[in-house]
Amino acid sequence: MANIKEEKLRKLKKSFTGGSIVAMLLLGAVIFAAFAITLVVFCMYIIDSKVRTEFDTISKIAEVYDRSGESDAEDLMSVMYKGDRDYIITDADRKIISEHGNNTCDLSKGGTVDLLGIAASAREEAQEELKEHHDVDLGIDIDTSSYGQITVYPDKHLPVIRPNRFGMMRIDPKMVRPVISKIKQEAESAHEIGKALVNVPYWIEVPLENGTNMVCRSDFSVYLREMAVIGILSAIILLFTTALIVFMIVFLIKAFVRRKRMNEVFYMDEITGNYNWLWFIKFAEEELKKKKNASKKYAVLDIVFANYRNFCVCHSLDEGNRMLVLIDKTIRTHIDPKKELAAHHSAAHFAVMMTYTDRDDLEVRIKAMISDLEKINSDHKFNYWIGIDRIGESTDENGRPEKRENVDVERSYSNAGAARATLSGNESAIAFFDEKMIEEQKWIDNIVENQDKALENEEFLVYYQPKYDPRTNELKGAEALIRWKSPQYGLISPGRFIPLFEENGFITNIDHYMLRHVAQDQKKWLDEGFACVPVSVNVSRAHFIEADLAEQIRDIVDEAGTTHDLVEIELTESAFFDDKDALITTIRKLKDYGFTVSMDDFGSGYSSLNSLKEMPLDVLKLDAEFFRNGDQDGRGQIVVSEAIKLAKKLDMRTVAEGVEVKDQVDFLAEEGCDMIQGFFFAKPMPKDEYVQKLSTNV
Repeated sequence: MANIKEEKLRKLKKSFTGGSIVAMLLLGAVIFAAFAITLVVFCMYIIDSKVRTEFDTISKIAEVYDRSGESDAEDLMSVMYKGDRDYIITDADRKIISEHGNNTCDLSKGGTVDLLGIAASAREEAQEELKEHHDVDLGIDIDTSSYGQITVYPDKHLPVIRPNRFGMMRIDPKMVRPVISKIKQEAESAHEIGKALVNVPYWIEVPLENGTNMVCRSDFSVYLREMAVIGILSAIILLFTTALIVFMIVFLIKAFVRRKRMNEVFYMDEITGNYNWLWFIKFAEEELKKKKNASKKYAVLDIVFANYRNFCVCHSLDEGNRMLVLIDKTIRTHIDPKKELAAHHSAAHFAVMMTYTDRDDLEVRIKAMISDLEKINSDHKFNYWIGIDRIGESTDENGRPEKRENVDVERSYSNAGAARATLSGNESAIAFFDEKMIEEQKWIDNIVENQDKALENEEFLVYYQPKYDPRTNELKGAEALIRWKSPQYGLISPGRFIPLFEENGFITNIDHYMLRHVAQDQKKWLDEGFACVPVSVNVSRAHFIEADLAEQIRDIVDEAGTTHDLVEIELTESAFFDDKDALITTIRKLKDYGFTVSMDDFGSGYSSLNSLKEMPLDVLKLDAEFFRNGDQDGRGQIVVSEAIKLAKKLDMRTVAEGVEVKDQVDFLAEEGCDMIQGFFFAKPMPKDEYVQKLSTNV
């Protein structure tokens, strides 16, 4: 579950910060690109307009040159363009035929250039100007739809502009600096908006009709108004870029702050205000996977405040939570926050991961922690149970430290919890997890997995332990005990599986199984002519939540055809501390149906004499603990003697369990005990052996 939440958090973080950042970057890039493209297009428009205008002008000069003689053409151009223009005439092999003016054209470095044709209409405007101001009509048809390529050459003295291999006008960066310096100087002193700040020469070639070419000088003029527009656009782009960068920085800072706060909320425990279980899993795994920690030993602890539930009942939940806060703070005083972790897991459980050198060192640290935990509240004595799972060094086959790859902190904590679950009592204690616990858990899982199949295949066997009259040695009864003959494990003692069945509720199926088989056996033996005696069958306390328990027992026995007086129902002493009214009702019903009811293990706990007063019981079974480990001062005999007397006064028969020696038998016979069940007379035995005992019974 934790891994699922962590994955969801990771996706949330990614979408929360990464997605927003990418979106903002894309938006900023699009807007910046739009501004940059606008600036580039504007500059291209200026360049294209100027080159196209110059090309159209030179084309007109070439047409005039073709229609007139050379001298007439020069006179006409002087009128048209108010001054001389430098040009040369070349043949098809680019060899100079004639020159006019100052020839600085570098014919060796020319090339073709593609024009966008943005300013193609400039030719029409120029011809209209000739008609209006000079009354000159060249009769030239202007084709504004033809754009194509032109041939351009750099100037020898100032080769700033030259064509490149991609068919575009190229500015030589080596020659730009002096031009820019001149532009700055002119711009500072310029007062007229229409004045050119600088003229950069280049040469344009136009073919003539006779197969020759006219290569005419052109000047790329940069005007103040153009620089102003470009400067404004550049300033806008710069300001926008700066604003965008500032905005992104602010956004990122806020995003990371929000992410940090989100982490704090997600990883914060609501009770202690410190870290929670999800934080522990994430950072414990990260710490274990670091290569520098491969040579370190770690221990994962499951710490339980054993008195938490009772403390909350006696005080309040708020008081209990305040205790958890104090426990959390105390635990943190015993770890190194730079390399060890602690977090509140759930309820009264805390998770800790600490480093250690050896087991003794680890035990010393943990016991010191327990000592401080027990001193938290001077008004109460609290105890703590701590389970420990150790994680050893990570090394390769050569014994060198190797980074841990497969780390499962949840499993380690579960192992620590399994070790902690073995602890009980009223004192603080620690338990280390080992492989035996794994095997035990596997055994438990296998038992639970096969319980239904075992019941169906009747792998559960009924053993009988006889009960004898201590004065006559006569067989007076028996108790039915269960054994499990497993194909995998062999004969299994009830102490190994009954607690599991009581825990998972399968014990009620076992109760029905035992009742059915005992009733069937009794019926069979009666039919065979044996002198049967009552057989007691244990009924679990879990059964008494069922209102029709007495009817269930009656129907099972009736189905087998056995008389009710041959089946005795045993109730454990602990059942008397459950629902007393329901228990009394069930006992009375059973007695009305003709069953004998007994209290098993009387004296095994803190018995309530009040239960004897209220419960209409027939038999009182004295617990075997009365007869074990001897009776040094005779107090045990006094208790047993008085219990037998009390039972007789309540019209109850008595059975003593666990009797193993002759002295005990003699004492019980003298005190008037009705029956003895123990190894002195007989151990629990299979059905066939018990039948032999019945055969000798009169």
